[in-house]
Amino acid sequence: MGKGLVHIYTGDGKGKTTAAIGVAVRCAGHGNKVCIYQFLKALPTGELASLNQLNIDIVRVNSSRKFYPHMTEDEKKLTREEILKNLNLLFSNSYDLIIMDEIICAVDLGIIDTETLINIIKSKPSETELIMTGRNMPEELLEHTDYVSEVKCIKHPYNKGIDARCGIDF
Repeated sequence: MGKGLVHIYTGDGKGKTTAAIGVAVRCAGHGNKVCIYQFLKALPTGELASLNQLNIDIVRVNSSRKFYPHMTEDEKKLTREEILKNLNLLFSNSYDLIIMDEIICAVDLGIIDTETLINIIKSKPSETELIMTGRNMPEELLEHTDYVSEVKCIKHPYNKGIDARCGIDF
């Protein structure tokens, strides 16, 4: 693939993870080695079985199985420890593409700081493509990225009282 570039999918709209998974499927389809780290996602989602069939490695980082704001202080501490442990393992294998799903949310929630994420970007192997997703991207990341796409919510069924739907939203 050549030089690995850095992507961010951010914004308040639906589709950040879906876009990243689309790139993962495309990359794996060309025989490349892909890993998706899902930070702050522990509930079962429909893409997991499909991605496993494509030999895409998935690491889920959130043993508490709750949304961060609903966690106890002990659960938050455990989640922070899990995230930091997994950040240290990011480049321990030779992947062509690494996706850090919801890592921007981990920054937004104060679980890790922006400087930590910048250091991760700077330390990635030069041939590894890196995709990060999540709402509220810090402006400081702009100078360290090659692609930034904002997914904007214009209309969403949740605003009409329609909950997330199996097979479409998770």
